[in-house]
Amino acid sequence: MLEQPEQFHAPRHVAVLGCGDLGSRLADLLPQHWQFTGLRREPAALPEGLQGLSVDYTRPGGLSSLERLAPDYLVTTLKPLGRGPAGYRAGFVTATENLLGGLGAHRPAAILMISSTRVYAEHRGGWIDERSALDTDDPAAAAIVAAEQQLLDSPHRAAVLRCAGIYGGADSRLLSRIAGGEVCAAQPVHFSNRIHRDDVAGFLLHLIQGVERGVEPELHYTCVDDAPVPQYDVERWLAQQLGTEPQTQRTPGERHKRCSNRALTASGYRLLYPDFRSGYGALLASRSNP
Repeated sequence: MLEQPEQFHAPRHVAVLGCGDLGSRLADLLPQHWQFTGLRREPAALPEGLQGLSVDYTRPGGLSSLERLAPDYLVTTLKPLGRGPAGYRAGFVTATENLLGGLGAHRPAAILMISSTRVYAEHRGGWIDERSALDTDDPAAAAIVAAEQQLLDSPHRAAVLRCAGIYGGADSRLLSRIAGGEVCAAQPVHFSNRIHRDDVAGFLLHLIQGVERGVEPELHYTCVDDAPVPQYDVERWLAQQLGTEPQTQRTPGERHKRCSNRALTASGYRLLYPDFRSGYGALLASRSNP
């Protein structure tokens, strides 16, 4: 649940590395007197009014400005540089090495890393939470896990947010595909997990607010809504809302899991969109009434 920004009097500085949509949404939630800096290769792409700084987190020395910038809170939204193992190691492991080196002697109040539920080993539809086994066979997952551990082994206070299926943007590939008449097949059952991007931004603020009050964050959070459901149920409902008659069926992938948001819920955060109907319902309403 989001608290009123009036509760915070001392200004703070929040920086988001790889700043895109999530970072911009977090910036909108911060108290007006707080400073915000979006760190990315092309800061001109940031929304009007947001302060940006050009950095390259894949290049040695590309984050040397972090020590001088000295943010109170640093959020990382890293991406792979390619689909192969080398791309994931460059986008996560090398980037995290550069981040830690760039901070130098500066110690933020907390570093919050956006990660992925891809790191969990379960892939046959079973339940997982923060205590579940991690995937040591998938090179991409292994690279993300290695970057997480680099951060958690550092002298900085840090928390990792493992997100699944972030949605809520105006440009939705899923909605476009369903509007075109293609839906997921009912069998075999394939469970899906998701979280609205407003809830990711809201939970980031919730953790920052907690640190401000002296609350120590957990090391890991599985960031999903309250309702993992078969992907067919999601797409069938969306087709009904869009008034679309499905023409073709797509066979879902074999790897799937059901994610529990135990730690997120225990933190006291109240989801804005606890299931896909509330989240996609709001998205469809915004598209109908821009």
